[in-house]
Amino acid sequence: MKVGGFTIVRNAVRFDYPVREAILSILPLCDEFVVAIGDCDDGTEDLIRTLPQEKLRIIHSVWDDSLREGGVVLARETDKAFSALDTACDWAFYIQADEAVHEADHERIRSAMQQHLDDAGVDGLLFRYRHFYASYDHVGASNKWYANEIRIVRNRPDIRSYRDAQGFRKADNTKLRVKPADAWVHHYGWVREPAAMQRKLEGFQRLYHDDAWLERNVYGPEAFEYERHITRLQRFNGSHPAVMTDRIARQNWTFRQDISFTRKSLKDHAKDLLKHIGIDTNYRNYRLV
Repeated sequence: MKVGGFTIVRNAVRFDYPVREAILSILPLCDEFVVAIGDCDDGTEDLIRTLPQEKLRIIHSVWDDSLREGGVVLARETDKAFSALDTACDWAFYIQADEAVHEADHERIRSAMQQHLDDAGVDGLLFRYRHFYASYDHVGASNKWYANEIRIVRNRPDIRSYRDAQGFRKADNTKLRVKPADAWVHHYGWVREPAAMQRKLEGFQRLYHDDAWLERNVYGPEAFEYERHITRLQRFNGSHPAVMTDRIARQNWTFRQDISFTRKSLKDHAKDLLKHIGIDTNYRNYRLV
């Protein structure tokens, strides 16, 4: 069994992406790893080159900045990295630049890949998600956060990144048939020093909206105000991936929100009630088999 890892990144230093930690978190499971670096001059490539180079292969890409609807450029760039994997790879393990996998899950992930290696009815493996918000001690608990997504797929040309690269589908838009990997992805996209979070949000939203929308909805504050945008949260009492230890120790801001006041919305109440009786109304970009 051969496994190829891949990711895309652009302006990781400017927007404080934990891409180094993301790659390190799955590198032990990969025989090779492709990093597609978009055009930037903030030291992103220098950062990537601090990683162990034995498995690493860097490709360079120029992003089409005219694509500013739905984050479609992210899927196009992801497909470039995916296509660059050695065709001998059986599985392709995708990690985004603000995600990490816990080392405690490595053996379960490896076992799931091995178990389904020869099962043609399985197109990929599904991961559960923890979405951290404002600090490394809080996770989103509302239904706005996706609970599961595909991160390992067959290394086949008929599989493509979908929409804004959140997940994958077949080239004919068919949902992938997946099995659970019995593992978690820790998503840190909403955990940054507030000024860095604001910079990231301004840059990221340019992939989805035009300048007029950004002027109305994003531009203005020098630092992101987590408390103003808070949704339902829960305290996280588990452990983080070991690769995140140094970054977490460097946290230089304080999030003091009393999460006991983050209440369920009526929509969340309704969705949770339906889920309790076996009806899950949340979006699913996959077919469990």
